Amino acid sequence: MAVDSQLSSLISPAGADAVMNTYRRFPVTFTHGQGCWLWDRHGERYMDCVAGIAVCSLGHSDPVLQQALSKQLGRLQHVSNLYFTPEQGELATWITANSPMDAVFFCNSGAEANEAAIKLARKYGRCKRGIEQARIITARASFHGRTMASLSATGQPKYHQGFTPLVEGFHYVDYNDFPAIQQCIDRLDAQGPAVAAVLLEPLQGEGGVQPGDPGVFAALRQLCDQRGILLILDEVQVGMGRTGQLWGHQHLGIEPDAMTMAKGLGGGFPIGALAVKRHCDVLQPGDHASTFGGNPLACRAGLTVAAELKRRHLLTNVQQRGEQLGRGLEELVVEFPRLCAAVRGWGLIQGLVLREGGPGAAQVVQACLQHKLLVVPAGNQVVRLVPPLTISGAEVDTALMRLRTALGGLGA
Repeated sequence: MAVDSQLSSLISPAGADAVMNTYRRFPVTFTHGQGCWLWDRHGERYMDCVAGIAVCSLGHSDPVLQQALSKQLGRLQHVSNLYFTPEQGELATWITANSPMDAVFFCNSGAEANEAAIKLARKYGRCKRGIEQARIITARASFHGRTMASLSATGQPKYHQGFTPLVEGFHYVDYNDFPAIQQCIDRLDAQGPAVAAVLLEPLQGEGGVQPGDPGVFAALRQLCDQRGILLILDEVQVGMGRTGQLWGHQHLGIEPDAMTMAKGLGGGFPIGALAVKRHCDVLQPGDHASTFGGNPLACRAGLTVAAELKRRHLLTNVQQRGEQLGRGLEELVVEFPRLCAAVRGWGLIQGLVLREGGPGAAQVVQACLQHKLLVVPAGNQVVRLVPPLTISGAEVDTALMRLRTALGGLGA
């Protein structure tokens, strides 16, 4: 098996041979972390503005989360969904009390949550609109997961290569283009009901940190109501406070019929969820399931993150630190006009847009790594910063300083 030479230098040959080579890993091995910081095996400290790709809401090794999971492990860790557990009920109750949703299905990841949403849309289309072959509209440059249906929903051909035939029934339109969505629905419904749902991200993360247009989403909400089409929002990356609001759709001024969540929900412990309004709660026993979904440990993690969002006033922190980070990135656009073009994002999901023809996102990310700053690409021309929601003002300044140094080294 061929293994990346940089990876081989990081772990033992036996370890390298045992791990499938499905990732282009950076040449660093992390051993422990605290808050917004990670340490590699040589003791070097890195500022983490990746947070497990928008996952570690409370940062690394959070003592409250440690204590909660340790206590839960001493009580109950898993019994399957053949039985009810209070932790699952408590987390579902918190989600429904703090969102427009009425019921929740738990799983283990964002891709699984989107799979559940796709099955929900298909059954809803059949039960409510008599659709035999349901169609779902998604956006180009979207990202909904790596399983076959969520991959098919993802509007990026580069992820499809090698995995055709895709799951049928998905149609792609440009993001933030309401006329295109309306025309697609009109075309597909011309011979009778066909479109069961529109599945969109409130802000496209992997697609370049591209926020949704409130006007477009308001018009889409009205159109879906008129046609009886579900509007499903993928909140996997932007939900749970990442944007400065609890949910990304709050920036758009609309309510979805259903939404998916994962990433920040468990603060680093794997958990995903599909939340639905009552009118589209069509899945019955036997329709869908998950062995591990919503187990007591995962739900305890979610409950702890939820409680800490409130106790530590983290939404306020995200708003303040997001404004600080955005201003700092705007200053870098002015300082490095030949490298940087724009800044976009909400709260603590910010994207630095790079100019065409200059260093791409991968090159900037690599330069930042050399200066002990972790950031992540969002497409070829956008550098994404998604630090823990607990990041301080001083730590934002440190991140900006290191990013400035990295950009300076690439040439102005």
